[in-house]
Amino acid sequence: MHDARIDALARQLVRYSTSLKKGEKVLIDLYDVPDSIGIALIRETRAKGAIPVVRIHDSRITREMLFGAEDAQYSIISKHLLAEMKDMDAYIAIRGGHNIAESSDVPAERMKLAMKHLRPVIDHRVKKTKWCVLRWPNPAMAQQAGMSTEAFENFYFDVCLLDYKALIPAMNALKKLMDKTDRVEITGPGTHLKFSIKDIPAIVCGGTCNIPDGEVFTAPVRDSVEGVISYNTPTIYQGIPFDNVKLEFSKGKIVKAEAGAKTKQLNKILDSDEGARYIGEFAIGFHPVIREPMRDILFDEKIAGSFHFTPGQAYEEADNGNRSQVHWDLVNIQRKDYGGGEIKFDGKVIRKDGKFLPAALAKLNG
Repeated sequence: MHDARIDALARQLVRYSTSLKKGEKVLIDLYDVPDSIGIALIRETRAKGAIPVVRIHDSRITREMLFGAEDAQYSIISKHLLAEMKDMDAYIAIRGGHNIAESSDVPAERMKLAMKHLRPVIDHRVKKTKWCVLRWPNPAMAQQAGMSTEAFENFYFDVCLLDYKALIPAMNALKKLMDKTDRVEITGPGTHLKFSIKDIPAIVCGGTCNIPDGEVFTAPVRDSVEGVISYNTPTIYQGIPFDNVKLEFSKGKIVKAEAGAKTKQLNKILDSDEGARYIGEFAIGFHPVIREPMRDILFDEKIAGSFHFTPGQAYEEADNGNRSQVHWDLVNIQRKDYGGGEIKFDGKVIRKDGKFLPAALAKLNG
């Protein structure tokens, strides 16, 4: 039996997230997902008078390509993908996957090579198209989240079909507050950070680029970060799981990085290029339905009561000048059940133990 929630999700992606117009071209990028969501997106795109273009991917084939990646190969791939992307007005990616660690054994130098060539494609998509990216629920994700398949599917659609538009006024109030802030101080167990966000715009994320959504982000002044952060949320990057990542900063640069037995692998990623040891994003997350981490960045970076502090590439909208092939949204949860913590803007506490204190931001507390 067809699940009507799939049609509702396609409608949200086409009509709200990317706001497709008649005659616009959209690339629908499908990674290990059922036909039903692809068909729903094609039908909804056509209903708006827009033009669907579809790519279908398989994670095991992608791994095999990456495993033997060469300059000549990915130079050609990048050239054609970039030409295709330049023809698009919008981009919708649905990313599934039966094994989150499928690419974990791809040699780091091969992954780095491929990412170097693919970066212009990603940059054009982010900067020049209306885009939205989301994961697709499957038993592997349910297992990550410690839930049954059915319970996770219900959770997934509750999260993705949230009325994001209703949160926009409070999100705009947070943006306004961040836009006038200079100094930020963040404290919590194993964490004491100080940095500036002066004159770097804050960006509202209300369901138009990522689903799930629910954050406002900016970036620190590149050389301003001082102190230490202990991330309490498990993560996965380039197919490798990491726990208990700890970073120390001096003059904006990560001068020490630890992750237990994965410390060597962590530092290898941070040594990908100069910009990987600087922060490209500071964001505050507040999705009311997402409470616990599941090693999926698109979900975990929106956890209620969290913030993320991202080594690597800055977004154009909140550009602090940092450039890198790395963009790693590492998350810290500050609710009481995770040890608590505070965020101060210019010396004033604006969020304590994961709860916003200003009345204008109360709706973001869930």
